[in-house]
Amino acid sequence: MTGVKEIECSDLYFVRGELSEGDMKSLADRLLHDPVTHQVEADILEDMSADSREVMKVIPGIIEVALRPGVTDPAAEQIVRAAGMIGVKGISAACTGLRFFVKGENVNESLLRQLAERLFSNAVIQRYALGTIMPSFTEATEANGAVEHIHLRGLDPAGLLAVSADRRAALSLEEMQAIQAYCDREQRDLTDIEFEMLAQTWSEHCVHKTFKSKVIVEQDDENTHTFPMEYNHLFNQTIRAATRNINACWVLSSFKENAGIVEFDGKNEISFKVETHNHPSAIEPFGGANTGIGGVIRDVIGVSAKPIASTDILCFGPQDLHLEDLPEGVLHPRRIASGVVAGIEDYGNKMGIPTVNGSVWYDPGFVANPLVFCGSIGIAPKGSNPHGIQPGDHIILLGGRTGRDGLRGATFSSMTMDAQTGEVSGASVQIGAPIVEKGLVDVIVPARDRGLYHAITDCGAGGLSSAVGEMASECGGDIQLADVPLKYPGLVPWEIWLSEAQERMVVAVPDKNLAELKNLCDLYDVSLTDIGTFNQSGRIRVFFGSNLVLDLDNEFLHNGLPQRQYRAHVRAPEFEPGWQNEDSQVLDIDYSTTLLKLLAHPNIKSKEHIIRVYDHEVQGGTVVKPLSGVMHDGPSDGSVIKPAGCDGKQAFVLSNGLNPEYGKQAPYEMTQLVMDEAIRNAVACGADPTRIAVLDNFCWGDPTRPEVMGDLVQSAQACYDTALHYETPFISGKDSFNNEYLGSDGNRHSIPPTLVISALGWMPDWEQALTMDLKKPGDLLYLVGDFQPGFGGSHFNLIHPESPVEEGIPVCSPGNPAVYRAFYTAVSKRLAAACHDLSEGGLAVAAAEMCMGGRLGLQIDLGDDTDPLRCLFGETSGCLLVEVSPDSQSEFENVMQTNPFRQIGIVHSSPELVINHCKENLLTVGISDLLLAWKEGVIGGQTA
Repeated sequence: MTGVKEIECSDLYFVRGELSEGDMKSLADRLLHDPVTHQVEADILEDMSADSREVMKVIPGIIEVALRPGVTDPAAEQIVRAAGMIGVKGISAACTGLRFFVKGENVNESLLRQLAERLFSNAVIQRYALGTIMPSFTEATEANGAVEHIHLRGLDPAGLLAVSADRRAALSLEEMQAIQAYCDREQRDLTDIEFEMLAQTWSEHCVHKTFKSKVIVEQDDENTHTFPMEYNHLFNQTIRAATRNINACWVLSSFKENAGIVEFDGKNEISFKVETHNHPSAIEPFGGANTGIGGVIRDVIGVSAKPIASTDILCFGPQDLHLEDLPEGVLHPRRIASGVVAGIEDYGNKMGIPTVNGSVWYDPGFVANPLVFCGSIGIAPKGSNPHGIQPGDHIILLGGRTGRDGLRGATFSSMTMDAQTGEVSGASVQIGAPIVEKGLVDVIVPARDRGLYHAITDCGAGGLSSAVGEMASECGGDIQLADVPLKYPGLVPWEIWLSEAQERMVVAVPDKNLAELKNLCDLYDVSLTDIGTFNQSGRIRVFFGSNLVLDLDNEFLHNGLPQRQYRAHVRAPEFEPGWQNEDSQVLDIDYSTTLLKLLAHPNIKSKEHIIRVYDHEVQGGTVVKPLSGVMHDGPSDGSVIKPAGCDGKQAFVLSNGLNPEYGKQAPYEMTQLVMDEAIRNAVACGADPTRIAVLDNFCWGDPTRPEVMGDLVQSAQACYDTALHYETPFISGKDSFNNEYLGSDGNRHSIPPTLVISALGWMPDWEQALTMDLKKPGDLLYLVGDFQPGFGGSHFNLIHPESPVEEGIPVCSPGNPAVYRAFYTAVSKRLAAACHDLSEGGLAVAAAEMCMGGRLGLQIDLGDDTDPLRCLFGETSGCLLVEVSPDSQSEFENVMQTNPFRQIGIVHSSPELVINHCKENLLTVGISDLLLAWKEGVIGGQTA
């Protein structure tokens, strides 16, 4: 926009109550502003009648933004609480907003509205005014007990599908007919709360019916792999089967609870879960990511663990996308990225949980469907998570109040997005309150240690419906909704039951422990509400006052879902994996410029500007941080955590693998390669390759399309095959389907098949942890692993779109596990000084990153390799660059002798990367130039 010269931003705080001038001064000085960096002004709004709220004072150049009524305002909640703590007792309510003062030439109403609607506010959760905006305070009050009946008996198929569509239930005809048959057996129609509970419980998000489906497979004759003609249960025959067949004794729980759990040090166990929050982040990035990380932290709390670390893997559209290329109703990728990063920062930092590992990927396929993977790691004494609900146990709701936020989030996440998604599904978006969740941690940990509860789970997708429904599934329960604390008036029973309002946990508490738990909650200012009891009825019954509004049979609710059946067409890749086109005509390129362009590519470029907003030091256990090296700015392969308070030297390693570019070509090989990358990154940090567990997170398109389902079958089968080959069990996972956008042109735009593999490794001694930065001049550099570089799916092709090399993606070498085991022996003997894996950009990029991390030079000799271009910039699996002291050379080579390795270089103090081939220099680039490209995207004084 032209004409805008300056924008001043101010925070707005509205408080209501009987306040003296002294109270206002105390609020301003002690709570709402920092006198060193802020200026503060106060005013009194005399008339707050309903009529006056429509009258806004127009002030030239001013835009004010506030949350819509009912949207969670965590800062406002803390204002009321904190005001009482500093002695200001007269506040009855608060809300917040923002003011933007736009200065410049030709700043007119049209320009201000454009700024307000496209930059300063999100209509899904906010409203704006050109001038003064009037506050909207929410009130905690009683609900509306109205219940609607859903008439299904006698409806034909078209009528059943119309009901599903009208209520955004995302249920198929077979599923609607099963519910109709249940109504016939019960000889009654369902209430709206019963129907909504069934839709939530049977949603793709909650029950994973695609992975539980029966799949009929057709495959192209040219396909490299042979797949079963039929899967009776895709998940049980692939991912779960792998874990069962590996049968690792150190896996304590897999696919049974809110998080996977592994043995740690004989006394403690480590839990790990990674979730996605894609659709919410697309329409409200801050809130979507904020509640994504908050929700996965609650998964860890839900296995009675203390959260000690977080991870995040993010996929966005190109940040330089032109506005005219933006699909209708879609936020710009730059806005999505900034909101997502801010949402993760806000939650993790406020809770005091370090964000220690992750990655960021940019691709045009993620413009309308960004992917937000949020992970949480927890620690707990072994066996401390109880599972023994007893009849008569109280159903206790802990934490935040319930609102209309998050309605139908589970079914919303199971649907294809379109230009109207933001308008229709705005109620599916939630805003988090991390301070409230911190209180839950403070209560749950001592309550666990005192044995105050018999079972625990979190209110995630589906809210109370899901949490209480799952806990009562093996027994039964009676619930009173009228007792649930609410944020604001007018909620009807199904909204209270289905709301995904954040920061809530449900625990089963025996009567004798209720008072002690209440005292704990009072100590940490955490709300506790008794909403019912568990029993042995085999049914779940929900009351609103004296009215029975829900009465469902558990057997039908949890086991009545018809198994879906899909057709899968397994496509043959355009280019056979591993095939190299020796006849490709590559443009005459400059090696140095190519390296710098790769370093400046958004997928490879430094993510320090994101990493630095996250606290990765809090809790004091981060041994290897996300950034390594002498200036703490080199890209770590993973993170190493030594949990505070644990005896011994044991530590765990977090890493991940991701490459949607490979997914576009060959989903089977992509899966092998990303699993290898996650394991390889953990090994590069010093993890024991025989003690690595992995998590799978699938993000796919619409599985009803045979070609999409075929890609999923390939990936799932590859998960099984690769896990067995590496002896690496899966312990948890999550899938997200229908990541597609229905454009206004009527065409579907799907994300590329995307699989994130998160690895949880173990090491016996944190002191053997490795970082990637070069350590000492005179040390030797080894290339370890089966080096088979190629250009298929490579970033070399991405920076040369005018002349990409048409080849197959790399093959995952079968010898990789043996290489990693041998290298770990060298690590255990302290023979390696540094290690870095080869991934995007190949050997040259990995070497440059090691130079930048250590601010030391390298001289590399490629020897007699016939294709130096491929050797430098091709991509491969299973390979590491390892720095070894000359004193350790003989022993290192002896340890690695039965595996592929070779010495290719030497570390030197001259600040440049030098690469030679057949005694001729290919490139010589100074570290300062490498850093400019990698950090700033500047090549030869110009922005790439």
